[in-house]
Amino acid sequence: MPSKISSPAHARRRSETRFLALSVALALTAAGATVYAFTADAGQPHGRQVELAVHGGTARVDTGSLAVRAHTRDGRDLTLSDAAATDLGAPGPVTRTGRSRARWSYPERGIDVTARTDHGRLSLSLKAHRDTSVSWPVTGTDATASALRLPRGEGLDIPVDDPFWTTGKGALAGSTVDVSEGLTLPLWGYSLGRRTGVSYLTPTDIGTSLGFTAPHGRLRTTAEHAFDGGEGTRAYTVTFALTDGAATAPGTDYRSYLAERGQLGSLKRKIADNPATGRLLGAFHAYTWGEARTAQGIERLRALGVDRMWLGYDGKPYPDRAAVRAAKKAGYLIGPYDSFANGQDPKTADAPNSAWPGTVYPDFCVRDAAGEPVTGFGGRGCYLSSQAFERAEPARHLLADRTRAMVANGADSYFLDVDATGELFRDHAGSHRMTKGQDRRNRLARMRRIASHGKDGLVLGSESAQAWANRVLAFDHGAGTPVADGLWALQKDREKWGGYYPENAPGVFFKPVDLPADLATAMYDPRYRVPLYETALHGSLVNTERWELGYEKLPRQKKDRALLAMLYNTPLNYALDGPSLKRHGAELAALQQYFAPLHKAAGTEPLTSFRRLTADRTVQRTVFGGGTLTVTANFGTTAYRGLPGGCADARLKGDDEPRRLCPADLGPRTGGERGDTP
Repeated sequence: MPSKISSPAHARRRSETRFLALSVALALTAAGATVYAFTADAGQPHGRQVELAVHGGTARVDTGSLAVRAHTRDGRDLTLSDAAATDLGAPGPVTRTGRSRARWSYPERGIDVTARTDHGRLSLSLKAHRDTSVSWPVTGTDATASALRLPRGEGLDIPVDDPFWTTGKGALAGSTVDVSEGLTLPLWGYSLGRRTGVSYLTPTDIGTSLGFTAPHGRLRTTAEHAFDGGEGTRAYTVTFALTDGAATAPGTDYRSYLAERGQLGSLKRKIADNPATGRLLGAFHAYTWGEARTAQGIERLRALGVDRMWLGYDGKPYPDRAAVRAAKKAGYLIGPYDSFANGQDPKTADAPNSAWPGTVYPDFCVRDAAGEPVTGFGGRGCYLSSQAFERAEPARHLLADRTRAMVANGADSYFLDVDATGELFRDHAGSHRMTKGQDRRNRLARMRRIASHGKDGLVLGSESAQAWANRVLAFDHGAGTPVADGLWALQKDREKWGGYYPENAPGVFFKPVDLPADLATAMYDPRYRVPLYETALHGSLVNTERWELGYEKLPRQKKDRALLAMLYNTPLNYALDGPSLKRHGAELAALQQYFAPLHKAAGTEPLTSFRRLTADRTVQRTVFGGGTLTVTANFGTTAYRGLPGGCADARLKGDDEPRRLCPADLGPRTGGERGDTP
């Protein structure tokens, strides 16, 4: 689903603070204690400096403005946040509780603040007593800031002064992204020169947005949180961590954050709980039509040498039991696409997934503040309330019955569209009111039930999985794609993109498309790509690109997409019917045979290193499991230490020689590999 981008004007203000360096304060800081130093800030006469020890140095918060600075162990002073862009009013007195915690308030704003250390991070938590909003932190303002790390899809690493992203066709400046919906991880970060960076985590992502500006041609970001009692967002927490400046450092920070709280899933544990999940390792993914969902088509795929696949299907006829048996015999997973999110009048519904029994439609429709139904997919029907389903389920078993019917052919996997994405709803309907937070909890509850359905459970996937769903899902389709907004406009042009016909090979899946140069750059230029999502979640679930962007959909991006998949140890996603299987089957088989041993060895391991080996960023290397797998990809046109341009070398622990892949050699060439980069 597209992220909602808007362009609100964010007011900015700066405050100048003079610090009094006290010898006793320095001594206490060295001891890891909390330090309070009075300031002489004329604008905030009651402000104080609250200083806490963090990994890599100390962090200092100005209670008068919420400006945050850090002093690193190598003697540098860095700005982690400018003063809040919201007038907070005069702060109350600081109260110390313990050696590493301090509290104060902003009485005029009705906000209490707690500052503390959190596993080496600075954590600032704001709690509001009434509805209000705060624009803070204000980041990227330090003079040494050189790159913004942003988890759009798999992740982007953007030089702060790059014209393409500041004022060009990929410009972020002037836009705002909902952190809980438009980012795959609730974080962002900056590099701050000399092997130093900062990571910002926002665990209270619902109600938080991130706005982009580019004063003087340099990207800055300002978070804004809406404290709303009706939405249940009266609490707001941001953590600040000094990092080593690596492009993936915010992902590393977030992985640690999840692990510290028992919120990091494990693919190994999921396989132990349901051995069928192990068939994801080494598998490519494909949605099937026509012959590709028959027993004969599946046997044909296996005969090509493809030993692992996830096969999904939508619409009817579903694969029969013979096809499901053939898939399982081949070592594949197979399962339906479904959605619990959309409802239409069952008499006129144009999709079987949108037809529900009785009066689910319109009784279960999400209602806006005016009491009107929230329009559903593509302007059809309505979005259905997860709260309405949860209340009805114990007695009516609507979701359990739907799941049972969908896997009656013996399918062992399930893809539940949109449940794990960030698009959440507040429902104002009197009989099933819910906040966005409750919507998220409801979705998690029903996904857990699907994963444990039946004797052995189902191997569960969802769309563009947000990090909060990582423990319940085995795989997702979509979080690997850094979608730029122009993609949605392109997809609406059915003449260029293709529609949902013919039924046995819809153009939306099978019609090849040339991405405009700006979209190709924003989404697939490897110089800007960085595996933030894999750094945070690899080994927890299996991540792929979006379902409508099969490998053959974008011919000019095939080489780079194949190299990125091998570099990130993530499967390729396909759309298959009889003709495409005949045309591309041998190429698919060669790619899968290369990928399978790499993913079987490292799919359950963390991504432990990502490096760029050349100044132009075209040669990149990843390491998984501390050396279990090392992959080097050359996205350029000239050889690097014997590795030709357009090729990748992979080495498993114990290999004498690297395993080489040159994707362009596997199939017919289709012209340029990606659009020209401005």
